[in-house]
Amino acid sequence: MNPSKNSRGAAKWALLSLAIGSFGIGMTEFVMMGLLPQIAQDLLPDLWQTSHEDAIAQSGVLISLYALGVVIGAPTIAGLVARFPRHRVMIGLALALTVFNALTVVLPSFGLVGASRLLAGLPHGAYFGIGALVAADVLGPGKRAKGVAFILTGLTIANVVGVPLGTYLGQQWGWRSAFMVVTVVFALATVCIAKFVPKHPGDAGRTLRSELGVFRVGQVWLTLGIGAIGFGGFFAVYSYVAPLVTEVAGSPEWAVPIVLVIVGLGMTVGNLLGGYLADRDLRLTLLLGMAGLAVVLGMLALLSFQIVLLAALAFAVGLVSSVLSPAIQTRLMDVAGDNQSIAAAMNHSALNIGNSLGAFLGGAVIAVGWGFTAPAWVGAVLAVIGLAITAFALRVERVAVAL
Repeated sequence: MNPSKNSRGAAKWALLSLAIGSFGIGMTEFVMMGLLPQIAQDLLPDLWQTSHEDAIAQSGVLISLYALGVVIGAPTIAGLVARFPRHRVMIGLALALTVFNALTVVLPSFGLVGASRLLAGLPHGAYFGIGALVAADVLGPGKRAKGVAFILTGLTIANVVGVPLGTYLGQQWGWRSAFMVVTVVFALATVCIAKFVPKHPGDAGRTLRSELGVFRVGQVWLTLGIGAIGFGGFFAVYSYVAPLVTEVAGSPEWAVPIVLVIVGLGMTVGNLLGGYLADRDLRLTLLLGMAGLAVVLGMLALLSFQIVLLAALAFAVGLVSSVLSPAIQTRLMDVAGDNQSIAAAMNHSALNIGNSLGAFLGGAVIAVGWGFTAPAWVGAVLAVIGLAITAFALRVERVAVAL
């Protein structure tokens, strides 16, 4: 039976509430990448006076710490809370995101801000993983993908609107102002989830031990490797967009939010295109997506000295990388067996390992004096490795089926 107008309206409000939280997650994860110069100048003033490059490279550690929090928190939290009512879990996760991002606003030193970024990353993967199950229940059988896509729309819009806006605010009124906005978004999400998300029971029979059984599946590890290493190519560049625009292309600081909008638009288009292509041929989408990412990152390294070319290639990088995102998510859930909830959460762990790896390696090549285009070359290498892992995983699968 089709849901009534009232129930459809209630479902939309529930999904919108969850999407507000995903908007906040997208903003808190990515806004720091456009504000590294301001953060470095504020939190590492002595090093900034000595070397801008070294200070920016060290500030990239804050990106890696957030990503590390996601990697730790996604399987741990998703496994520990599997038996509890999911609507209450979502309220708790949104509240934790509010508090931990508020700490980023007020804590005074680089080390303490780093600790707050680690804490802020912990609920990230569980929010998306458990939120996907709630969305499936809200919309009913056969509409799971639609519900998940609606939640992820918040993440996509964050890259088009939230991150550039936060970057602009951070440039004008200090980088902490961007995280004040993030904190308000999460507070709103907490209230909306408590009001609009219906009751949703957990699975009383699930334990952390049973959930972690997913790690006995070899193809799960290979798929996580595709996301962690291959997708790290995107983050190697995205983490250092600000100096790429200002130092390499020689553009003014106000151009950074514009380039971030362009990247976000590419990600939006890529996410929609990736879902369509993955449904048609998942394996081919993974292979061609990784190859395409390597190519556009190499072109970015060669052609980013002119702002128009940089902007065009930034769009291409956002598009190709986001084509891969739903394909990796689908692949991981395909090979995870019965452990769908932890698999959904672990997808975000894999992508944030890529975030951490890309930010770290990108900062490392800047720190040794190879320049601000060097992260793009690092990204291209990571994408090639991701392509090799993809080809190997698919080859192993074909052999196993043949046997």
